[in-house]
Amino acid sequence: MNQEIINLFDEYTHVPLSREEFMKRLAKLTGSTAAAIAVLPLLEVNYAKAATIGEDDDDLVIESITYEGDGTTMRGYLTKPKTIATKLGSVLVIHENRGLNPHIKDIARRVAKAGYLALAVDALSPFGGTPANEDEARGLFGKLDAQKNLNNFLKGLDYLRARSESNGKTGCVGFCWGGGLANQLAVNAPQLNAAVAYYGRQADTQDVPKIKAALQLHYGGLDERVNAGIPAYEAALKDAGKKYELYVYDGANHAFNNDTAPTRYNPEAAKLAWERTLRLFKETLV
Repeated sequence: MNQEIINLFDEYTHVPLSREEFMKRLAKLTGSTAAAIAVLPLLEVNYAKAATIGEDDDDLVIESITYEGDGTTMRGYLTKPKTIATKLGSVLVIHENRGLNPHIKDIARRVAKAGYLALAVDALSPFGGTPANEDEARGLFGKLDAQKNLNNFLKGLDYLRARSESNGKTGCVGFCWGGGLANQLAVNAPQLNAAVAYYGRQADTQDVPKIKAALQLHYGGLDERVNAGIPAYEAALKDAGKKYELYVYDGANHAFNNDTAPTRYNPEAAKLAWERTLRLFKETLV
């Protein structure tokens, strides 16, 4: 697909543009309103393809949990191996700016299938949870109190460490908005053992010295918006002597790991990034 169209969709999902303005500009790029309507399903996510590991998987146990956040009750999707021979490392899974959806729940199941206690927290819990309408969900992110939101996820890490199945070691993996939050957790959670950020906003360079976790960063080579922050972030990480890995996948777009987003999903980059993610968790959480 035309890269200009993909970039426009990225602008729509992250600025965001109004639906009306997005469709008007999409029609201009595609040549007509009819062509824009035809292209739209190729851009938007299709959650029918979200389950690489089913909720009925015999090896997993799934729970809907709650815990006390910063002045609110947080909701989460917790999954773990059915058979546990020893205490488990824990991973906080952080969603994109669409909220807690079927794709992110599937990511949590992938983490659990690899042998960890996985918790996907719904950042929109203060508003009653993630709404079905994605435009509505995206609009709610701008209404989150940034400090309270960070506290809610820090308390999610506390919740995981307090679980009876936990070995006390915690990691996080976040995507897009969640990737940015993974960087923030690395700065603000000194007990965090590993933080993996997929195409997420970088932490402020002056905060880099606070990072204690092993850091792993994944970027799509075509993701100009997010990648603009890489040089300063990497320089700060090097200057501070931090343990980090940084990977840029040539030809990959923002959201390259999201297999429910047909035009942006890059199976080769996603496979390699996930292998690297699980390798880091094995090194730091077991």
